[in-house]
Amino acid sequence: MIKVAHSPDADDAYMFYGIASGAVKLPVPHVEFLADIETLNKLAVEELLDVSAISVHAYAYICNRYYIMRVGASMGEGYGPVVVARPGVDRPRHVAVPGRCTTAALLLKLAMPEVKAVEMPFDKILDAVIAGVVDAGVLIHEGQITYSRFGLKKLTDLGEWWLRETGLPTPLGVDVVKKSLGRELAEALTQALRESIRYADTHREEALKYAQRFSRGLTLEETARFVDMYVNAYTRDLGARGEKAINELLTRASERGLTPSCTPEYI
Repeated sequence: MIKVAHSPDADDAYMFYGIASGAVKLPVPHVEFLADIETLNKLAVEELLDVSAISVHAYAYICNRYYIMRVGASMGEGYGPVVVARPGVDRPRHVAVPGRCTTAALLLKLAMPEVKAVEMPFDKILDAVIAGVVDAGVLIHEGQITYSRFGLKKLTDLGEWWLRETGLPTPLGVDVVKKSLGRELAEALTQALRESIRYADTHREEALKYAQRFSRGLTLEETARFVDMYVNAYTRDLGARGEKAINELLTRASERGLTPSCTPEYI
């Protein structure tokens, strides 16, 4: 019985809709586990999950033990986590991040090395910024498209910054599979996720309604907008450019002494 995990967010829910609906069968019995991305990062570091969504940042700590699937990636073409603040705050000192191993935290260190990152659950960051507990916060998930409702302003989009720096898409999340399962099973599991995404695409209306259940208050239209941001061409096939973006982020992080050296292996 293998353990398959993803975050309870609209984009992941859309990707896994084919499997969750029963239309796509995994090649072996499995149990499903849902948790926020930083929890999944920590569990993967301890090698407690067989297949999981994780942050690209976290992969630096597990690259000898997991393959990166060539499907299921969350990448933004010129957009990504957003650093937001209250009006009047232009030079933040303390910035909330959604976990040490998230890619959002790594991008903040690369783009704004002068700030002090403060870790907290991703769903508390908006409230912490509004209340003035922190000067600014890095928003992931649906917060990227709803922050203006709360009177907050964008200081920087870390995906825009990454594109200016590298000319590459922002590599935020990937799905990984444990190498100890063997390459044959790892390839079959990757194919199952590919078929799950394809099923969601061909049953888009039902898949979006399912994904909306994980969108924390977004309308169906907003859910579709968010899903389309992070379920894109790179999700369906990383391709050479997607792999280059991942490799570039991990190389830069290693060269800055922020992560161990890592050579990704794709499947």
